Amino acid sequence: MNAARNAADYGKVAVLMGGWSAEREVSLKSGRAVLAALLENGVDAHGIDAGRDILSVLPVGRFDRVFIIMHGRGGEDGAMQGALEVLDLPYTGSGVMASAVCMDKLMTKRLWQGVGLPTPRHEVLRADSDFAAIIERLGLPLIVKPALEGSSIGMSRVDRAEDLEPAYRAAREYGEQVFVEQWITGGEYTAAILNGEALPLIRLETPNAFYDYEAKYVADSTRYHCPCGLSADEEVAMQELAMQAFHAVGAHGWGRVDFMRDADGQPWLIEVNTVPGMTDHSLVPMAAREAGIDFNELVMRILATSLERG
Repeated sequence: MNAARNAADYGKVAVLMGGWSAEREVSLKSGRAVLAALLENGVDAHGIDAGRDILSVLPVGRFDRVFIIMHGRGGEDGAMQGALEVLDLPYTGSGVMASAVCMDKLMTKRLWQGVGLPTPRHEVLRADSDFAAIIERLGLPLIVKPALEGSSIGMSRVDRAEDLEPAYRAAREYGEQVFVEQWITGGEYTAAILNGEALPLIRLETPNAFYDYEAKYVADSTRYHCPCGLSADEEVAMQELAMQAFHAVGAHGWGRVDFMRDADGQPWLIEVNTVPGMTDHSLVPMAAREAGIDFNELVMRILATSLERG
């Protein structure tokens, strides 16, 4: 793609960032990087820190399309996508249904189970749950997750039986829906998806208990292996599984599929991100570089996904 020659095709572009979710600060950082790349490519792009008044702000700006780089609830969960459908504004990435499903980790897992894709065993947690019985069924260690948060916010690993209920209470701070998942011991991988194909896999390595918020956005101790170290056949098989998982939830355009690979080489799907991070610590730009796609070109390819809704 000749970004400079085609920049005018996109018209006036709103880059929606920020918002009101727990991932606001990450979104602002991603948004600033995306905005800079669009401007460098000659696109008439304008950054907007999206607030609750966004439905009145966008029409006044007379925008032709929207680059969504809002992470978490309000931007990644189908709400913004639905609002843009009402305004008849083309936007990047997945539509309303897939955005809503993928924001809900619990619903994503149920859907994968329904089509026979591998995902770790889990149970929903409530205040009156029999925590001891759950541990007996799933074993230890476990990981507790709020169903509707991203960036590992509210998640915690449980190694002792007495820590499960406190972990549930901590996750409950981020929403009513909380679940506990069987811990998979093995390598952690991610597959970036761009325009119908999986990019080179990345293997993540952190000294933390898991790839948590600090490991993602703050720590310098996280290691990213790309190439990931698998054989060519193994990597292709994992990429194909990632594409199956992505299509199963109806995702579109771009995103990221996260999974674990246990000691026997069995992959276990964890989640789909429909608006992944685009910061200096982010995984999609890293995978794109390995595929020979620089950041500016990556941003333009993501913007191009809005043309299909034009």
